[in-house]
Amino acid sequence: MQRTFAIIKPDAVAKGYTGEIIAMIEKAGFKILGLKRIRLSNAQAQGFYAVHKERPFFQGLVTFMTEGPVVVLALEKENAIADWRALMGATNPANAAEGTIRKKFADNIERNAVHGSDAPETAAAEIPFFFSTAELL
Repeated sequence: MQRTFAIIKPDAVAKGYTGEIIAMIEKAGFKILGLKRIRLSNAQAQGFYAVHKERPFFQGLVTFMTEGPVVVLALEKENAIADWRALMGATNPANAAEGTIRKKFADNIERNAVHGSDAPETAAAEIPFFFSTAELL
C-alpha cells in the first residue's frame, strides 16, 4: 500500500464540490486515512509551497490558498500517487481527460480544484505537514 496527500482547494470548497470530490476519491478505491477542513494561514501556505518560493506565481498561490477553507486528506491504496494524479487530471483543466476532477470542477490552471503529491518523497513530507501519526486512521 502507498500513501499520498490531497487538498481540495478553496475554489472547489467554495463552490460546494467537496462531497462530490470525496465521493470520486472513495469510488476510485482510496482509503481515507485522514481528513480535515481547515483555513490555511499565510505562514502555513508559504511553508507548504516553499518549494515554489522563487517562482513568479508563488505569492498568488499563497493568496489563493488562504482565501477560504480547504480540505486536506491523507489517502492510501496500491499505486496511490499515480492513481490520485490520474483522477485529478492535468494541471490545466483544458488539457484534463473527461471524467477527471479538474475537467469537472476546475476553472483554470491556477484555480484547479485539487492538489496531489507528485512523488513518494513529496507525500512523505506533505502528509505530516497536516496530520500527526495519531490522526491517521
